[in-house]
Amino acid sequence: MRWKEKNRLSDQALAKAVAEMEQGLIDADLGGCVLKKRVGLPGRGKRGGVRVIVATQKVDRWVFLYGFEKNERDNISHKELKIFQEMAVDLLKLNDQQVDLALSEGEFVEVVHETKENHE
Repeated sequence: MRWKEKNRLSDQALAKAVAEMEQGLIDADLGGCVLKKRVGLPGRGKRGGVRVIVATQKVDRWVFLYGFEKNERDNISHKELKIFQEMAVDLLKLNDQQVDLALSEGEFVEVVHETKENHE
């Protein structure tokens, strides 16, 4: 969350990234249910934005694991990728009650996103 706030990365930008990934617009499928996606920042767009690492089964759960600015580093290491893949397996196994508990205890933070129902 501190990294997200430091980079002025909004929930709306993250929700838009998920919507794009749902449509198949993925920058890199890193294997093991781990994806990399470019996300634009205000006034900088995607090229000057950040990269996020996401765990997903591309169905209904999208878990943001890590983020970095392109000017800070080129990519994640092989060792980091293995760790993210292991995390993805564990996180994507959680049932709804476990996710709700993690949210209520502050271990997870939900990205607020608008749905069609919110607009009607």
